[in-house]
Amino acid sequence: MDNLLKTTCLHDLHVELGAKMSPFAGYDMPIQYSGIIDEHNAVRHAAGVFDVSHMGEVFVSGPDAESFVNHIFTNDVRPLAPGAILYGMMLYPDGGTVDDLLVYREFEPDRFLLVVNAANVDKDFAWMQEQADGFAVVLDNQSDDWGQIAVQGPEAEKAVCGALGFKEAAELSFYTFKDFERSGKRVIVSRTGYTGEDGFEIYAAPELIRNYWNIVLAAGVKPCGLGCRDTLRFEAGLPLYGDELTADISPVMAGLGMFCKLDKPEFIGKEALAEQKANGVAQKIVGIELSDKAIPRHGYPVELEDGTEVGVVTTGYHSISLDKSICFALVDSAYAALGTPLWVRVRKNAFPGVVVKKRFYQTNYKK
Repeated sequence: MDNLLKTTCLHDLHVELGAKMSPFAGYDMPIQYSGIIDEHNAVRHAAGVFDVSHMGEVFVSGPDAESFVNHIFTNDVRPLAPGAILYGMMLYPDGGTVDDLLVYREFEPDRFLLVVNAANVDKDFAWMQEQADGFAVVLDNQSDDWGQIAVQGPEAEKAVCGALGFKEAAELSFYTFKDFERSGKRVIVSRTGYTGEDGFEIYAAPELIRNYWNIVLAAGVKPCGLGCRDTLRFEAGLPLYGDELTADISPVMAGLGMFCKLDKPEFIGKEALAEQKANGVAQKIVGIELSDKAIPRHGYPVELEDGTEVGVVTTGYHSISLDKSICFALVDSAYAALGTPLWVRVRKNAFPGVVVKKRFYQTNYKK
């Protein structure tokens, strides 16, 4: 293992389980255990557990906490009740995406938890600090102090409320959280998910997370790696920072404008988004379904029938749940309408496809 790679609090347990390990976001992370297809199907039909301890946790507190978070966040936290969660983005002034993240309004007044992507923790925290001038806030990056597991799938509630004993978590609605105390330490249990299925996230001290991981495995929940985490989120139409959102891809381009509240007070990137919504964007993220089993991959060209390149694949797979070859692609807006025929070049050959809705797979979970 590269000595420069970080490890999560569960690393040795992954190795003991025989997980295939690989670098991701600066960490040595499990990509798969029993296999991506097996793990993917477990989450779709039963339950799986993921190590997401590499994610970042930044706490914002102080008299100006709400106004500061609203200044750097595209969604509007003002009506957010304690115990509720919002999804949105942090933007550069030109509308490019710093990161997409979750904002938790804490039960304690003037306090928020911002959960950011693992690869962006240091960049995000530095960026937040740069924006904090003039605000009476304290920014506390506690990313190294928390472990986190995500239990996902139709049987996730049974595992979290039963095996782990967080019975009150059954009362959680989508995008809310509760606090618990275990061994004298705070535990946060939220109900969000990144798979399209029902799911819970458990944040706790590393030693508690190790215990919870072993308990859910003993209860029959399948350990899952980052491989199927990607196939699951992709089928459900969920973006990944670095692919469907980047410094060059705005939320409007990604079709995520509903998470950007232009009717709230000024926030970083607001003017750029307003201009994009009013006048349109040159490129958009779309879904494409291929008529062939050829597998599109990140970076493959998207073309017209005559070979003119009009875009590029951002994520592509042969869908496990649908048995179809599908992809997200950033294409010229003139070719972004549903039903538009497009071709994806896979190595030397171009394969026909059609623009479809980005939510390829509709789960049974009612949010």
